[in-house]
Amino acid sequence: MLRSYYESTARARIAGLLDADSFHEWLPASERVTSPHLATLEQPVAFDDGVVIGQGSIAGKKIFIAAQEGGFMGGAVGEVHGAKIVGVLERAVRDHPAAVLLLLETGGVRLQEANAGLIAVSEVMRAILSARAAGVPVIVAIGGQYGCFGGMGIAARCATAIIMSEEGRLGLSGPEVIETARGVEEYDSRDRALVWRTVGGKHRYLLGECDTIVPDSIESFQQAVVACIGKGDNWTLDALEQEHRLLSDRVQRFGECADGRDIWRKLGWTDPDAIAMMDNDEFVAAAQGRSAKNN
Repeated sequence: MLRSYYESTARARIAGLLDADSFHEWLPASERVTSPHLATLEQPVAFDDGVVIGQGSIAGKKIFIAAQEGGFMGGAVGEVHGAKIVGVLERAVRDHPAAVLLLLETGGVRLQEANAGLIAVSEVMRAILSARAAGVPVIVAIGGQYGCFGGMGIAARCATAIIMSEEGRLGLSGPEVIETARGVEEYDSRDRALVWRTVGGKHRYLLGECDTIVPDSIESFQQAVVACIGKGDNWTLDALEQEHRLLSDRVQRFGECADGRDIWRKLGWTDPDAIAMMDNDEFVAAAQGRSAKNN
């Protein structure tokens, strides 16, 4: 029976993704390394501060892993939370595992730890790039109910590869934040179809911001992680310049589009509303076919 990635906890995702009995947790809950700020503000704390870190193996290859727990404060990043992720990446520079796997599920920075959280996210970005510069691929998986937003949305795009499910969401500002700032007329966060057309897995895949899209199962994510590890990391100046060209071309091509469906039409989808109803394999085959024609 396939296990839903979307519905699983951080620890269940780790247990399902890694080889049996291979996970060794660093700073486990028994160590009670908690936020120094939340208790002062009379906020609840978690003994792992909402992120599980450690090492294990996938298909026999040693990897380091960090998994955010959306069930604690929506996976929001604080000082300790961010430092644990940074520690995993810095240790990867020293020990050179086959890859670092980041299971991201977060609404962004904790408001209760705003400045400390912002600094932590910037350190995560630097550490991701340092790991890649040291020859260690950094693979991000996104498929939880809270998505990946805020500064960690930027951090995700610093990684070697991003794996998403259709249910995953990736962006900078979350839907509720945009609605609050711009009004419901601009962006209705309760319109689930609109949200997924803007930040959902299928849309990110069509834009090239998600390298692999998989069905909602831990097993599917595991297979995609193994494939990404096998590809290595194209960490070159040419690759970076190509990415910049793609971003520039995207602004020119889609800058006037008001909805994801407008973008999909420009990508060659004559019936963009059909995309939402396609299963994963059908969608990927159709998307790759259109990409081949456009190239």
